[in-house]
Amino acid sequence: MAGSTHTVTNQVPPLVQYDVFGADRALVEAVERHLAADVLEEARPELSGLGHTVGSAQVQEWGAQANENPPRLRTHDRYGHRIDEVDFHPSWHRLLGKGVSAGLTAAWRRPGGHVRRAAAFLMWTQAEAGNGCPLSMTHAAVPALRADPALAARWEPRLTSTVYDRALLPAGRKPGALFGMGMTEKQGGSDVRANTTAARPLAEDGAYELTGHKWFCSAPMSDAFLVLARAPGGLTCFLVPRVLEDGTRNVFLIQRLKDKLGNRSNASAEVEFDGTWARRVGDEGAGVRTIIGMVAATRLDCVLGSAGLMRQAVAQAVHHCTYREAFGRTLLDQPLMRNVLADLAVESEAATTLALRLAAAYDDGGEQERALLRIAVPAAKYWVTKRCPPVAVEAAECLGGNGYVEESGLPRLVRESPLNSIWEGAGNVQALDVLRALRHEPAALDAYLREVGQARGADHRLDAAIRNLLTELSDLEGVEGRARRLAERLALVLQGSLLVRYAPPEVADAFCAGRLGGDAGAAFGTLPHTLDLASVVERARPVS
Repeated sequence: MAGSTHTVTNQVPPLVQYDVFGADRALVEAVERHLAADVLEEARPELSGLGHTVGSAQVQEWGAQANENPPRLRTHDRYGHRIDEVDFHPSWHRLLGKGVSAGLTAAWRRPGGHVRRAAAFLMWTQAEAGNGCPLSMTHAAVPALRADPALAARWEPRLTSTVYDRALLPAGRKPGALFGMGMTEKQGGSDVRANTTAARPLAEDGAYELTGHKWFCSAPMSDAFLVLARAPGGLTCFLVPRVLEDGTRNVFLIQRLKDKLGNRSNASAEVEFDGTWARRVGDEGAGVRTIIGMVAATRLDCVLGSAGLMRQAVAQAVHHCTYREAFGRTLLDQPLMRNVLADLAVESEAATTLALRLAAAYDDGGEQERALLRIAVPAAKYWVTKRCPPVAVEAAECLGGNGYVEESGLPRLVRESPLNSIWEGAGNVQALDVLRALRHEPAALDAYLREVGQARGADHRLDAAIRNLLTELSDLEGVEGRARRLAERLALVLQGSLLVRYAPPEVADAFCAGRLGGDAGAAFGTLPHTLDLASVVERARPVS
């Protein structure tokens, strides 16, 4: 009798039932580096528990289900009443509930909160990136609300709650609340000063009526939103509740949901305000200044989200190559594939190390750390998010044709990978923001140079890169046209400094050779073969 034609061999077991935190050596070391001993003692089991949750087969299945069943808009109920609701798959709510309970909106109320949350957010992105949007917006709304202490006192406990309640109720009757944001309008895009949404003062102090359109409104089923509108005194920040205190629904007309390339589990909407009640946050005319704290926090989340996507892509690629055989050897043992994996691993570790350093600056809160954030956040947001798509694509290629098949999970990462570069200010916006910091905030550059200078003398390629950067900074002629190059160099030098100080020598050596020393090609997998690439890959292997 003929043998079976369906014997399965040389297939890779799924990467499930593992501790996503414990398996990520760069992340574990960053958390240990930036948390005080007493805080670390509490945070380590918490993060490991979340790591096991993210790595579980159940949560990975929830992520796949949420992605495969995008939200649906219901403008009217069966009787013809306008309701403007968005229906989500149950897996979306399960994921969001887990994210809230894990403290992803609670950084502001506990010691070491930003580092702990950053590590958790980086992991949670690997389960399903879409629900990171409402978690990020809710976390980031806190600094903006603090422009109005009375408003912050009412709302901050709800935003930092660890209880998720999906019901459409007045926020005061809920144990926790989520926030969205609406700044972009169709005629302005990133130029929010071109916004035309009008705000008319009402008799009640601080209350306004809004009329206008928002081209992108994030997380439209949130309990409240921070929006920009034009009051008599100029562009102003407002809080728009979804449900008013008396239980009636505010006027919040969802015109359509965006059909996006990726991020499909998350709803992004166009909304109309037509006599919509709003509460002013901060002074009239100070809208951009008020909301900038929210924008800075969401930009750091873009860095964290991209670092998380890169880590998951690299973990999947290294895992696959550990088991898959070709031409008599595992892929991991083949020199050229090892070079590719090591190059990807270095990129991932550089992103993680930089992102956690910025989160630590938030926790410190000192003057110099705040100055560092002013230049380092836009530079990191520019560079790390731009590196995410090529990492995701190359990682998919490591799986061969399998990586192009939806079941592998890599296509979802590829589709998601450009998002963080586009949202919260695309590449040009970030590069120009770096220039503004250089021109108008001398303390920002001083803080940056102090930070990178801590590694001077440790690697000649880093030293040369710092000197070249100083030369570029000394000549600002025509700087706007080379703002992207400058943002890139600032980010690379900062990453190099951090890795030289904190990463194993083989990782720092590979980074400096390939990113600062010019000893690599334009594609991944072109590092010098003389480096200790096997150790770099082993460090990135997802084994708890």
